[in-house]
Amino acid sequence: MAKSKELTPAKRRNLEELTRGFRGIALFLFLISGMINVLALTGSLYMMQIYDRALTSGSIPTLVVLSSLAIGLYLFQGGFDVVRSQVLVRVGARLDKKIAPLAHRVAIDMPRFGFSTSEALERGRDVDTVRGFLGSQGPAALFDLPWMPIYLVFIYLLHPLLGALTFAGAFILTVLTVVSEIMTKHLSVSARKAAMVRNTIADSNARNADVIKAMGFANRAVNRFHAANGEHLELQTRTNDITGTFAAVSRVLRMLLQSAVLGLGAYLTIKGELSAGAIIACSVASARALAPVDLAIGNWKAFIAARMAFQRLRDTVVALADVDQPMKLPAPSKRLSVDKATVAVPGSGQVILSDISFELEAGQALGIIGPSAGGKTTMVRALTGIWPLLRGSVRLDGADLGQWREDDIGRHVGYLPQEISLMDATIEENICRFEPEPDYQKVVEAARAAGVHEMIVKMPEGYRTQLGPQGAALSAGQRQRVALARALYGNPFVVIMDEPNSNLDGEGEAALTRAIEGIRGRGGITIVIAHRPSALVAVDMVAIVQNGRMTAFGKKNDIMTPGLPARPATEELQAQVRRPA
Repeated sequence: MAKSKELTPAKRRNLEELTRGFRGIALFLFLISGMINVLALTGSLYMMQIYDRALTSGSIPTLVVLSSLAIGLYLFQGGFDVVRSQVLVRVGARLDKKIAPLAHRVAIDMPRFGFSTSEALERGRDVDTVRGFLGSQGPAALFDLPWMPIYLVFIYLLHPLLGALTFAGAFILTVLTVVSEIMTKHLSVSARKAAMVRNTIADSNARNADVIKAMGFANRAVNRFHAANGEHLELQTRTNDITGTFAAVSRVLRMLLQSAVLGLGAYLTIKGELSAGAIIACSVASARALAPVDLAIGNWKAFIAARMAFQRLRDTVVALADVDQPMKLPAPSKRLSVDKATVAVPGSGQVILSDISFELEAGQALGIIGPSAGGKTTMVRALTGIWPLLRGSVRLDGADLGQWREDDIGRHVGYLPQEISLMDATIEENICRFEPEPDYQKVVEAARAAGVHEMIVKMPEGYRTQLGPQGAALSAGQRQRVALARALYGNPFVVIMDEPNSNLDGEGEAALTRAIEGIRGRGGITIVIAHRPSALVAVDMVAIVQNGRMTAFGKKNDIMTPGLPARPATEELQAQVRRPA
């Protein structure tokens, strides 16, 4: 990520908004941790006073007073520990509430730029990783580490040799932590990439379950997943081996250090340089001093994962910085113009559509024909803003798509994709595009325009029918007609349809023709991509796209005239379009 000094003011403001209030909370947690660590000396002091005062004097009241005081201090320590834990949990929830919508927004946009679904959903998992780490014991260890000198000073005051021994042990454990970080950093990144590859294969297998089952290559699909999973497990195992080894070594060193402190204390007591109570106090204090280091090593893997996840989330916030929010423009009503639009495949950079130019006026309908893989669907993605242009422009009433707010574009452009995928919601929610307070009249109007109202009301729950994942409750033709109603909702100025009749019967195609005529009648613009000529009955303009270029554009009667030269891939289609509807 770029350094903060290289960020624009808008991006810097977004980062500050992300962490606003957290610095004060971090300072509060740091001070609370200091009080917890000071109170943690209670055990050492209590042991020393019991051995050096209560036992030597044989005074029961002294024992009672010391015990009561220790119990009170322990309760305070436990209370502060509870407060710290609850604050960390709430910090995680607050961070989740602030970042999760941004992460999901990125997850929606990433597939448009060539990323897989698993890579897109990684941002949501990053939020879960950070929140989960904040709710674990890892942050407590990190907040306790700066207070280790309290115990070292306490032990040093009892005897300098004991302090030096404890300091040496803490230094060795810290070095182990740093070495563990260096050795696992690269492996952690590689393991994460391997996990994304594995998840991408798993997602692909799940989405194509019907094809895999019907064509009998489930074993090969599983073997492909097994190979990717094996690579991920190998990297994960190597990472865990390193972290587990260092964790085990640190535990052994910690126990050795405690025994060494106890042994050295006994030697100093025999020499008359230390009291018996001080031996126990040093042992307890040294254990407490090294506990945060041991706990940090044990949670180091989670800490690394949380740190990487938070770094990616910071990058996400920077990427979504609102550098320039477009001004709200009046609704388009005149024309759609495309000027030398060139589109490359996101990710690969391969140019598949070059120098497309045309203009449509209000009330016109354009049919786009041509051979498969000629660039027709790519043109649709460019016209709707799904794929960014490499160069050129797409304009509504003279304003480039980048000058329109995204919500406004949604109201002015309707889109019926080639691959129909309805949302897991009701029919009403799908048609109204999840408007919080939809206008039921507009919903019914869009359904009638798509010729699907009668079908919907015949269902037991009507417009409140739950469709299930990807609209599984409906047939392919029904899904396509509901998706057409969604595209027509709110009477958008431009309606773009990609193979709108691929799953329709005769009744559905008649409804599609009426819908196109209705759009033209109210002064809208329609663009239809079709292989079946029945979808072009109501259009008045035709364009031929092949090999990534527009080879013809004009009135339908002129383009489809038999006397004009025709490409072999479109001769049959041209002949069929000229037939009477």
